[in-house]
Amino acid sequence: MPSISARVDEEIAEDVEAVADLLGDDEEATIRKALAEGLATLRIRVAVERFQTGEVSVGEAAAIADCTVAEWLEIAHEKNLTTQYSPEELADDAATVTDR
Repeated sequence: MPSISARVDEEIAEDVEAVADLLGDDEEATIRKALAEGLATLRIRVAVERFQTGEVSVGEAAAIADCTVAEWLEIAHEKNLTTQYSPEELADDAATVTDR
């Protein structure tokens, strides 16, 4: 497993220790969980921002968010995003689903 190193403020180090205690995990496991959850959140944030500006399609937003189109549509609904789903995108997504 690759190793990643980062310097953090004392406050963050204390938070990691406190959350590790809450979870009953060691600090390394807590950091892995926090990183995984944080990265998932960041992916969704970027997908939302790019979708809102019209920079990406529904399928592209789903790919950025690392989820299915159905999951993305639910995220978009939860965030009150207007879905700009063209017939071409629907056809592309349908083709993608049937190719699997």
